[in-house]
Amino acid sequence: MAAPQGKPTPTPDEGPARPVHRIQMDVPRTSGNRRRRRWIIGIAVGLGLVVTTVALARLEPAAPTVDRDIVFTGQVERGTMIRQVRGPGTLVPEQIRWVSAVTAGRVERRVAEPGAPVDAATVIMELSNPDVQLEALDAERQLAGAQAQLVELRTNLEASKLNQAGVVAQVRTEFQQAERTLRSNEELASKDLIATNDLQQSRDQVEELRERLEIERQRLALMERNTVRQLAVQEDQVERLQRIVDFNQDRLASMVVRAGADGVLQELNFEPGQWVMPGATLAKVVQPGRLKAVLRIPEVQAKDVTVGQPAMIDIRSGTIPGHVTRIDPAAQGGSVTVDVALDVEELPRGARPDLSVDGTIEVARLDDVLHMPRPHIGQANSSVGLFKLVGNGNEAVRVTVQLGQTSVNEVEVHSGLEAGDVVILSDMAQWDAYDRVRLK
Repeated sequence: MAAPQGKPTPTPDEGPARPVHRIQMDVPRTSGNRRRRRWIIGIAVGLGLVVTTVALARLEPAAPTVDRDIVFTGQVERGTMIRQVRGPGTLVPEQIRWVSAVTAGRVERRVAEPGAPVDAATVIMELSNPDVQLEALDAERQLAGAQAQLVELRTNLEASKLNQAGVVAQVRTEFQQAERTLRSNEELASKDLIATNDLQQSRDQVEELRERLEIERQRLALMERNTVRQLAVQEDQVERLQRIVDFNQDRLASMVVRAGADGVLQELNFEPGQWVMPGATLAKVVQPGRLKAVLRIPEVQAKDVTVGQPAMIDIRSGTIPGHVTRIDPAAQGGSVTVDVALDVEELPRGARPDLSVDGTIEVARLDDVLHMPRPHIGQANSSVGLFKLVGNGNEAVRVTVQLGQTSVNEVEVHSGLEAGDVVILSDMAQWDAYDRVRLK
């Protein structure tokens, strides 16, 4: 066994070993070396952190994976693009007959029910109102009184005229007799057989009767004119009362409500016992064979719609061609009402009034332009970021696309894509932080 260090091994000749003391000397250390070493270590650590940070910053995030089955894609094509606008609407009859109440009354009976075919003379409802009957009777009484007054006036005027005619005849006879007397007296005066005074008296009498005859003739003419005027006034009164009687008769006749037009009774708004006010809508009669579509086009798209443009109306069970016939000049609720006439002689089965439909109107054709199916985002004449499939279609990269004019299902492409490119059309908002995605 080796002896422990620091103690000398005793020899047999020597006695017990004496302890040996080693003298250690202190070596002075320089403080500058320690600080230098610390600075070097700190700088090295800092440089390492900087390099690591820069390297991590330059690393691109891993491309996320997107399920191919949940995205929709579309291909960019070059060719003709049809610009269309779309809006919901309803089918309405071209001719509608609203049956209104002429006078107030109580509904006594509903003769017809909605859905029944009717013609203009078909009775659909009966009303009653005793006040209307009393007013009609009173009007007839007033008319009868006025007619009696007219007869009496005509009789009196004719009698007065005949009396005056008799006066004229009498004065004319007297005038003629006076003339004969004057001629006889003039012959006698020429033979000095009559006094001059008698001759002058005969002449004065003739002059007087001549003036009287003229006055009586004027009186007869005035009487005839007055007779015409007075009879005309009374006849007008009779005519007015006759119109009042006719009006009341019409009111009575209106209590039996008729359809007023050929077609189908679509609405009947009152039940027996209800009170109807004048002007209230009692029924609606339509012609189901002639319908039109009334579409509500968004006001931002309606500016391109004009009369005569072709349209297609989707009635769920099929489509019907048509053309625009009227555009409402005012917008209501953010949309403009557009009337579309249906260009078919016979409507398909299922087309009926008030049926909800969708209408598509062709507003323009753009020839030889790049276009693609309309993406989830993007307005007309705007820039959007879309994912374009690259390689073998397993990856997609974000590209900036400048859009042009838009249609219902398509949009024009100004720049950013080429014919044949395939882009993702569905919503990719959750991957906005990435410029590349993988498809699986």
